[in-house]
Amino acid sequence: MFKRGTAKFKSLLVKKREETVSEISHIARENLKSQKEVQGELSDIADMASDSYDRELNLNIASEEQKIIYEIDEALKRIEEGKYGKCLSCGKKIPTLRLKAVPYAKHCIQCQENIEKDKQ
Repeated sequence: MFKRGTAKFKSLLVKKREETVSEISHIARENLKSQKEVQGELSDIADMASDSYDRELNLNIASEEQKIIYEIDEALKRIEEGKYGKCLSCGKKIPTLRLKAVPYAKHCIQCQENIEKDKQ
């Protein structure tokens, strides 16, 4: 991929990374705030169960966001190595539209579909 194109995607990836880190921080703050508020307020098991479910859901979301940060970091590394925009499975160019939708994509659509089929 040419330098101008990768610079544009690098900027997009850095922005997406910052947004994702911010989202994880927000989730952590909300969980901590919720936990502090709840310690003295919950009087019945239903309230405690609901709060526990909410915290677990938020932790799962944060975990998925952390995976995205990892994928973004890997994409930034591929840019530095000159490998960005090439499918890691077949070596073909990943279409620009796909990279615009998922800038940290590491597989072309066909290879990604094959990976998803294999997981089932």
